[in-house]
Amino acid sequence: MSLEIRPVSTRRERRLFLTFPWRVFRGDRMWVPPIIGEMEKRLDPQRGAWFTHGIAECFIAWRGKEPVGTICCAEDKALNARLKRRDAVFGFNHYLPDYAVAAALWDHAAAWARAHGLDTLFGPFNLDYEDGYGILIEGYDRPPTLLCGHTPPYYREFVERYGFKPAREQNVALEVPASEFSSPDGAMAKLHRVAELVRTRGRVTVRSGNMADWDNEINRVLEVLNESLKVLPDFLPWERASLEALAKEMRPFIDPDLILFGEVDGRCVGFLLGLPNLNEALIHANGLRYPWDTLRAWWALRKRPKCLCLKSIAVLPEYWARGVDALMLYEMGRRAVAKGYTWGDLSITGAENPMTVRMASRLGARIYKRWQVYIKAV
Repeated sequence: MSLEIRPVSTRRERRLFLTFPWRVFRGDRMWVPPIIGEMEKRLDPQRGAWFTHGIAECFIAWRGKEPVGTICCAEDKALNARLKRRDAVFGFNHYLPDYAVAAALWDHAAAWARAHGLDTLFGPFNLDYEDGYGILIEGYDRPPTLLCGHTPPYYREFVERYGFKPAREQNVALEVPASEFSSPDGAMAKLHRVAELVRTRGRVTVRSGNMADWDNEINRVLEVLNESLKVLPDFLPWERASLEALAKEMRPFIDPDLILFGEVDGRCVGFLLGLPNLNEALIHANGLRYPWDTLRAWWALRKRPKCLCLKSIAVLPEYWARGVDALMLYEMGRRAVAKGYTWGDLSITGAENPMTVRMASRLGARIYKRWQVYIKAV
């Protein structure tokens, strides 16, 4: 039976588009279903942050009356203009283990790109550059942590068979026992010595996030993130709308004690974010598809997660090697242990990141997952 790819045009089709991954991941105990309501919001031109700086269209692949795959084709107009690129971003890209379906979806995305004057396919990104992007290439043996994705092994096989190439270095997740952060011995000894030296000198201080100054705190985070990470090749600058939308989603679960700002003479020069690994509960919540799933999520959330996700550590380049990162990590570890977390996840960061990966390895952290973002000329 022939394949047909049609745009999503009705509310029912949009729901089918969003719930199609349940077919792909049926029986996969490592998959954490996304929250349907949040995905609906992301795809809504009236509410989604992406639509403040870009466009997007969703498509379903059909074989007769049976949906067999999905893809979202998009353009980040603001970023393309800033970087003088012509990328078509693809995402929400799911397909059953049938290469013909995957290839047809990418053929369609390539045609969409050309029709919009674009010359490459870049992704997968689900209308968000931070949440669940890329294709998993290592670490299928455990569930992903917060904001990290999970894909079956055949996704990598198919995307590379089609001719996609790595767009940049791999993205990685690292793990380290929380107890190591508070131990003055072993791999943490140097961190403790540096942190104590920086603390005694007095210029560098670490403070908690100020929830009463929410908008200004977001501005500080935006400046530090974009300035500190722009040295990386192919860095995608944060748009304020995207950062604000992500922060709003996370706000109910934020512990101000685990949002750390490094300051030098009162100026914000560093940022370290710790978030509870909500995926430990969400893996049981079925994406909140049905009313009773909310009860299951509530019950799971009653128990504190074991993992604290360290989602971003950033320091302004002129303050690298000044001990700001060491002091923030030391303080985060001390607080995490006091709150009962048993391990820390550092994700998702580029393998080429000059700060995170190097410092994490010195702390005895190990890489336990890898993802790849791909690109292909069309």
